[in-house]
Amino acid sequence: MGTLPTSNILSASNTNPAPPLYIPPSSTTVDLEYADLATIDLSKASTHEGQIKLAAAVCQAMKAQGFFYVINHGHTPEQTRDIFSIANLTFDGVDPEEKLSYTDKSDEVYDGYKPKKTWLISDGVHDQIEHYNINRNLYKRAHPQALRPYLHTIEDFAKHNHFNILHPILKLLALGMELPEDTLVKQHNFSLPGHTSVRFMKYYPRSVEEESKTKSVWLKGHTDIGSITILWSQPVSGLQILSPDGKWRWVRHVENALIVNAGDALEFLCGGFYPSTRHRVVQPPADQRNIPRLGVFYFSMPDDDVKLFPHGDSPVLQKEGMTLFSNAENVPDMETWRKARTASYGRAALRPGKENGVEEEIINGVVVKHYN
Repeated sequence: MGTLPTSNILSASNTNPAPPLYIPPSSTTVDLEYADLATIDLSKASTHEGQIKLAAAVCQAMKAQGFFYVINHGHTPEQTRDIFSIANLTFDGVDPEEKLSYTDKSDEVYDGYKPKKTWLISDGVHDQIEHYNINRNLYKRAHPQALRPYLHTIEDFAKHNHFNILHPILKLLALGMELPEDTLVKQHNFSLPGHTSVRFMKYYPRSVEEESKTKSVWLKGHTDIGSITILWSQPVSGLQILSPDGKWRWVRHVENALIVNAGDALEFLCGGFYPSTRHRVVQPPADQRNIPRLGVFYFSMPDDDVKLFPHGDSPVLQKEGMTLFSNAENVPDMETWRKARTASYGRAALRPGKENGVEEEIINGVVVKHYN
């Protein structure tokens, strides 16, 4: 993939057209067992008093479930509608031949398209997931013709996620560890080398035979690679989290809300205080079974050169103790961890773990678990 021509950069910067409208399906009416997740009103972080109260609530939510909802995040329903419309255009408005020109050929699948059937799920069945990954620096690479009129909208979306959502959440998490509020923010710069990115993702329905072989699991239980994942809530059910009692529970759709969870990098940096969250995607309920599931994400990662070693100066860690996932001499930086995780996912041979239904692999000396 080459560099985006200057003319396209200029045209993207000077226009902000409305994309072809995507009409989301209705939410499921099936009675599902939902996880009881906290709701964080991010607008309350604008005052010091509100920030202190929210820090306690976010700390509790991260430790109890590892997931929480965010509301009042500064993005209007109309803006959210537009970004989902652009996401849908990424898959339905680009022909297969052009997609090949923008498909990441490396093992990382972290720029451009990831085609279906990249990852082995189970019993010879591969995924039916297509995604398009856009680095926060949009102009590192060229993009399909259909997306070029909307690059300014995508760029605004990336900046909004980074500065108006990610950074405030990182400040709350740092305060929860009694660290200076900018401790984690300093490790998540917008302009430095890294792979924090916008991702558009589409899950396609599978055959009855494939559902049977995989026990209806579309994406195995896993933890995310980075620090904070921001998922823009959408109505097709499928996301489940592994609750503290060991039971998988569904995540309910909340209109124009965010679903936030912790990843490996945050767990490493915080010495296990905020554990990375185990989650999976399964076949939607019966009334949504034949509907593609469209997703919009902001996957945040620390800067590439950040060593994933705990902030041991935290008074909370000094009091409660911390987990070291690697010794100081061999601790990986974010770039090393990211490349190792993405290269092995869905390709590496897994061994049975000590827990029932868990498979394991070793990456950079760390045991990575996959939950079935």
